[in-house]
Amino acid sequence: MAIAAADAPLTPTETRVVSTDGLQTFHMVRPQSLTAVRTWIFVLAALVVAMVAVGGATRLTGSGLSITEWRPVTGAIPPLSESAWLAEFEKYRAIPQYELLNRGMSLAEFKVIYAWEWGHRQLGRLLGLAFFIPLVWFWARGAISRRLALTLLAIGALGGLQGAVGWLMVASGLEPGMVAVAPVKLMLHLTLASVIFASLIGVATGLKPAVRNGAPIRRAIIGARVFLGLVFLQIALGGLVAGSKAGLTYNTWPLMDGALIPPASALFVVVPFIENFVDNVTLVQFNHRMLAYGLVAFAVWHAWSLAGTAAFRRARVLAGLTLGQMVLGIVTLLLAVPLWAGLTHQIFAMAVLGMAVVHARRSGEGA
Repeated sequence: MAIAAADAPLTPTETRVVSTDGLQTFHMVRPQSLTAVRTWIFVLAALVVAMVAVGGATRLTGSGLSITEWRPVTGAIPPLSESAWLAEFEKYRAIPQYELLNRGMSLAEFKVIYAWEWGHRQLGRLLGLAFFIPLVWFWARGAISRRLALTLLAIGALGGLQGAVGWLMVASGLEPGMVAVAPVKLMLHLTLASVIFASLIGVATGLKPAVRNGAPIRRAIIGARVFLGLVFLQIALGGLVAGSKAGLTYNTWPLMDGALIPPASALFVVVPFIENFVDNVTLVQFNHRMLAYGLVAFAVWHAWSLAGTAAFRRARVLAGLTLGQMVLGIVTLLLAVPLWAGLTHQIFAMAVLGMAVVHARRSGEGA
């Protein structure tokens, strides 16, 4: 232990301890331990991306309502007998989606959509175990500081909240007259997953000391943070597009039904006015398109403004990823959202988000 001044900054390998006599000491965490912790957190982030991908596949295959109950523990065991399968099928046949969309579905077809939803939930259970068991182990061995442990526990709490939001989303699709989940709740589910992913990437990035290249550049910090906020907003809008199936309409580019900007009579046809931003597929898709253009323009300007600085390389990569994501979105739209394109677009969004988090974190450190 080393005695430290009260205002001494902490490094990722130190945690400050205050003794009863008011002295502050540092508990040193071995770099090898932090490397293991950092690898573990990146693995968790990869599992979140897998969850997002499987969740997207569940949505695109119309499988999300195949399991009509929320059983966090006992639901881990799938039906193991013919009678158990028939019982699950009967529950599905009682909901509006079956009556209005899938009437006449065979048991074999039901097993396919059930497998997608069960796999999504099972992956969530795996993610929970992959989070809490190593967390306890690392904490018990002193491989992580108290501050880092509390940060990770907060992220874990978000994961628990995500499970509850997921069930509320599914429950919205079981209501009378509903054949899919509510778009707003799907948006919340996707956005919360993105917050968890971004938090994990941010923490893992911070565990490796940055190579400083001078004082932080104000325009780099502000630009990186604004861009990160816009990425979150675009992901939320993408959730609305997915939830309202707006990607299955206006499958042309750059025009929407022959116009770059649809008429107000199409953009604001829903009453009350505010519901246009959620339930009007024309406005939902238009907003997603316009913000995509804005994101690309901002990313290119941001990279240009940092030319000659240490942050330029990251900003340039980020601009390239953003442009690639927009092109991929256009292809997905033109093809009317085939499974492979929809999933690739969703996964690539996580890549853009992850890079945006790293860029914002490192810019704030002067790297």
